Amino acid sequence: MNPAKQNNPNHADKQPPRWAERLLAWLHPAETLEEVQGDLDELYTYWYKRAGEPQASLRYVLNVVSVLPPFVLHRQSQKNQYPQPSSFHPSMLRNYLKIAIRTLWRSKGYAAINVVGLSVAFCVCTFLFLMVYRQLTFDSFHQDGDRIFQVYRFLNEPEKADRSGSMPMPLTPALKADYPEIAAATRLLTGGSLIEYKGKYVDKNISYTDADFLQVFSFPMLKGNRTMALRDLSNLVISESTAKAVFGNEDPIGKALLLGNEGSQKQYIVSGVVADAPDNSSVRYDVIARIENTPTYRNSRDQWDAFSHNVYVKVAPNVDQATLENRLKPFAQTYLSGDLEKLKKQGAKPDERGDLVAIRLQKLANVHFDRDISGSGAPIAVVYALLGIAFFILLIACINFINLSIARSFTRAREVGVRKSLGALKKQLFVQIWSESALICLVGFLIGSLMAYLLIPVFNAQFNAKISLASLLRPGVIGGILAMFLLVTLAAGGYPSWQMAKFNAVDVLKGKITMKRPGFLRNSLIVTQFTISCLLTCCTIFALQQVGYLRSRPLGFEKEQVISIPVGNKYSGRQLIQRLRNKLTNDPTVLGISGSGVNLGRGKDGSTSRSMLGFTYKEKEISTDWLLVDYDYLKTLNIQLLAGREFNPAYPADSLDRVIITESMARQIGEKNPVGKFFQTDTAGTKYQIIGLIPDYHLYSLQQEKKPITMHLSHSEPISYIFVRVTPQSLNTSMGKLRGIWGEIAPGAEFTGSFLDENIDAWYRNEDSMAQVFSFASGIAILLSCLGLFAVALMAIEQRTKEIGVRKVLGASIPGIVLLLSRDFVKLVLIALAIATPLTWFLMNQWLAEYPYRIDISIWVFVLVGGAAVLIALATVSFHSIKAALVNPVKSLRSE
Repeated sequence: MNPAKQNNPNHADKQPPRWAERLLAWLHPAETLEEVQGDLDELYTYWYKRAGEPQASLRYVLNVVSVLPPFVLHRQSQKNQYPQPSSFHPSMLRNYLKIAIRTLWRSKGYAAINVVGLSVAFCVCTFLFLMVYRQLTFDSFHQDGDRIFQVYRFLNEPEKADRSGSMPMPLTPALKADYPEIAAATRLLTGGSLIEYKGKYVDKNISYTDADFLQVFSFPMLKGNRTMALRDLSNLVISESTAKAVFGNEDPIGKALLLGNEGSQKQYIVSGVVADAPDNSSVRYDVIARIENTPTYRNSRDQWDAFSHNVYVKVAPNVDQATLENRLKPFAQTYLSGDLEKLKKQGAKPDERGDLVAIRLQKLANVHFDRDISGSGAPIAVVYALLGIAFFILLIACINFINLSIARSFTRAREVGVRKSLGALKKQLFVQIWSESALICLVGFLIGSLMAYLLIPVFNAQFNAKISLASLLRPGVIGGILAMFLLVTLAAGGYPSWQMAKFNAVDVLKGKITMKRPGFLRNSLIVTQFTISCLLTCCTIFALQQVGYLRSRPLGFEKEQVISIPVGNKYSGRQLIQRLRNKLTNDPTVLGISGSGVNLGRGKDGSTSRSMLGFTYKEKEISTDWLLVDYDYLKTLNIQLLAGREFNPAYPADSLDRVIITESMARQIGEKNPVGKFFQTDTAGTKYQIIGLIPDYHLYSLQQEKKPITMHLSHSEPISYIFVRVTPQSLNTSMGKLRGIWGEIAPGAEFTGSFLDENIDAWYRNEDSMAQVFSFASGIAILLSCLGLFAVALMAIEQRTKEIGVRKVLGASIPGIVLLLSRDFVKLVLIALAIATPLTWFLMNQWLAEYPYRIDISIWVFVLVGGAAVLIALATVSFHSIKAALVNPVKSLRSE
């Protein structure tokens, strides 16, 4: 006997050899394992008291070996005499359900917190999942979609690589002639036109394309022959909605339509009706006509340096994209030799594939996300960010569920111990406890799904999401939602159930299972959810700051008090400007009227256009926006002249060969005093004279760097937008007045005017939507995190009631007790902030790098978010802490 060991007061805390315990658990029959474990643990404690640790460990190991097979039988006869019922027998399942309902009814607060958290998380995740699903399924409905590509041009310029989907007219015929592996190819050029049928006028978008259009794309053909519909130049294929708008209930096949503005109409025959393009299609159309019918086709069909349209190809089966791109290298060097020579003069170097100039292919499935070549669509990083937000919110809800279940498991430890002592097996306890979790998940899932179904219209209106109720019934969406439910049920409910089922009956009944020290898992989960909350909150603030910065940055012109009116296709914009001037000449509330070929911002017509011009000036390569304007453009937009003069009707030559340029254009041509200088865009073209110099201004969104601008007049090019500047006092009445005058000067044409500052705001609609989604998500994340912290703190403090009573009896103050109970949670929030700060810094720097004009990331945002997180955590925990500290210690000690 070892007296030192005998008198050791900590002998009850000593444990048998771990390897022996694991060996016993691994090899001993499951039916009697817990009973044998309990007996051996009691014997070990007795041996430890009497003989010390070495003797106790030796005897424990010998007894473990004695109860291992083949030294012990499985008691098969007893099993046959008293068979254990299956855990999944219908009677057992009914019993599990009854017990689960009774248990949850006794713990209404616990159940309500979990149901609310899960239902909100399921609802929000459903919204975000539908948004992501819509984006990721763009253009996925075409047959043989993996064989369809958009052709783009690659230029490895000295500053950075340039990729453009704009192609020259002769490229498509040359591709089809030179490469037999291209099964079909089509050009696509979109423009607006007026359709006339029996005195009815409809303004629609015209998609000018080739006969292969319906062979490349598999839009459903409702009427007509897919192969023959675009065979003749005079044929038209119209969409289903256009057919209803123009013909009503008439059969449109074979009917004649007039396309074009008054005085330039041409007759076509309807040869087919195709279904409307789905909402998730990159290719849109109202009317499909042959591209040879465009007014500029005759001049541009042999020009390899005029880029105007997109090109799509469908390759033959088993054609490899990389192999075809390699075969296209000599094609690019032959037909794009001008670009090649220009890059060589600039000192450009080949890229990693050895190309200065190349013709390459982009998969149709990726076109929507490639803003360089498509000019539209959401960046794929934003789509994955939405998916990440959905995952984060679901993760926070799961963390709450796990933390609450684990915290509650210690209050149910005696119940588990009693059940085990009465013969309940581990798997039966697991199924019983897991059934409670599954029931909570099911109720939360059903409520969340119902909320999502009812709130889809509100969500669409708030976030411009364009998700539909019908999309909830798609197999992929249903599968994703069910997978989300099963994942939460198994992960959030299964782990706590497994932990509770593992409780040792002897330890439980002896009171050894306590929660005096919070586990690593609980702390890690709280840190994780507050890290996510802080991350989303910081990202929200930076996104809002960036959008605010873009909207507040000076544009170089005055956007206030200006109304922008799209002209449409029924009337000549130049004629409408003159009529409007005649009507408003003597109106003191009108300060200026002008027009342009390009809108400022994004108006109600939703369209935008750009015309770029490149030429050589004194052996320098010049690139500039070529902007068509009308008289009084500078006056109407309050753009100041730095030198020279504005366009003036008193000078007839202004509409022929005079231009006004910006400062960056003057620097590009290397002229400090450019007024009076001449340049030519080509050796045989017009010789233009510079008559004015103005400051740089933003013609397009601040998502792009401002480019040099050259303004010109033209009586032949169409004016597409009219600008009217009004006095501040007439802002409330000016729109209604213009609407009435428009009805007089353009009868039958829709008035779609809007204020210019609203158009400018529309430039940043995507950024604004993203910021709103982040705001919404961060709010939900913080709410769920606080809800979980609230419940965990409640359970943790309830289990420390006796400790609080003892501390008060010994003289502890209420502030001291509150500090004691709150500091552990505050530490976790601070750790979360320390993790979230570098993550946010990295992610937002990556996002802001896409903007040429961007905010600086301020450290004060992290300080404010951190302070707010600590205060929220303190307020959440202090509610319970103060309540517990105010309880009479006599009452708490008596109840304990």
